Amino acid sequence: MSYTPEEIIEYIREDDVKFIRMAFRDAFGVQKNISVMPGEIGKAFTDGIEINAREIAGFEGSAHANLLLKPDPETLAVLPWRSENGKVLRMFCDVYTPDGEPFESDTRVILAKAMEMAREAGVEFRFGNESEFYLFKTDDEGYPTDVPYDDAGYMDIAPLDRGENIRREICLTIEAMGLEPERSHHERGPGQNEIDFHFAKPMKAADQMTTFKMAVSTIADRNGLYADFSPVPIRDNPGNGYHINIYATGSDGTDLGKYVAAGIIDKIRDITLFLNPSEDSYARFGTHTAPDRVNWSSDGNCELIHISDYKGMIRTSLRSPDALSNPYLAYALLIYAGLYGIENKLELPGEAQEGSLLPQSLKEAKAAASSSSFVADHIPEQITKRYCR
Repeated sequence: MSYTPEEIIEYIREDDVKFIRMAFRDAFGVQKNISVMPGEIGKAFTDGIEINAREIAGFEGSAHANLLLKPDPETLAVLPWRSENGKVLRMFCDVYTPDGEPFESDTRVILAKAMEMAREAGVEFRFGNESEFYLFKTDDEGYPTDVPYDDAGYMDIAPLDRGENIRREICLTIEAMGLEPERSHHERGPGQNEIDFHFAKPMKAADQMTTFKMAVSTIADRNGLYADFSPVPIRDNPGNGYHINIYATGSDGTDLGKYVAAGIIDKIRDITLFLNPSEDSYARFGTHTAPDRVNWSSDGNCELIHISDYKGMIRTSLRSPDALSNPYLAYALLIYAGLYGIENKLELPGEAQEGSLLPQSLKEAKAAASSSSFVADHIPEQITKRYCR
């Protein structure tokens, strides 16, 4: 539901709101926030709230020591786990320079630019998220242990699946925050879970993923557990994937999914660093159905891309990313790669071919990104330098 700044100010005044979280993200997609009191919200909408840029990963190269956060009123959500007496709101913010210009290294701004380019090209993209995470027990002081919450397997049910009630609480919580969870189940690993989302416009889908990770971590903690989204939480067990489903149509309704898939295949090695930003990301490749080669199939086994028909639409499912990636950067790069495929009418290679290898280490992925003219054209130099540092 969409609100105006005036409606939000009125709601804050009338509904006992005590704190407003101004949320943003660093270059790696890690959520940050500053809380303001109700009396500051008008200033936040008009002038912005000041932050120290030099303390934020990816912002260090800013020409300005301080930057400004301005909230997006369409992202308003009440934090359901906080008391009804003295509500806490959260809004995602865009980052601006003191002279009122969007800050180019804000990854939400980067995604907005990609969406604008797609709009100008007459292409509509939508994304759906499928994210896996492990639940671990914590010790008496609340620190995570290496003991999984259960020993259940793929799609098991209670009592083997002890995460059933946690997933239910997560789904109901994020639904109350305006997200659209589609389904949830126990995954293959011990204590491993998956929750999937309906597809949405790129910015909403990226906001959903950011909210989702925060909510999962918070609810796990409230239940005495630790949620782990890392690529390989337990050696020799299935890793955590973050499958991204992509839909693309032209302004005349033409399905452009196969061109998009071909464009991603063409550019995947250049952009893997931003989809898989940790050393452990590469330990996941080639294990337990995670892909390690640049290929595709229609049967969805262990290829990089699974292409299927979903309710009459071509769904391109990219299976290599993990949830340590920044969804705003990931979606921006996938839009640009998709537009490249559409513009050049790229054809897919043969189905289920062996294909070239994805980068096999973080070092190799950094080299591919730093030498890529495609990345240089679409990602600010300061962001790429931060990832390659």
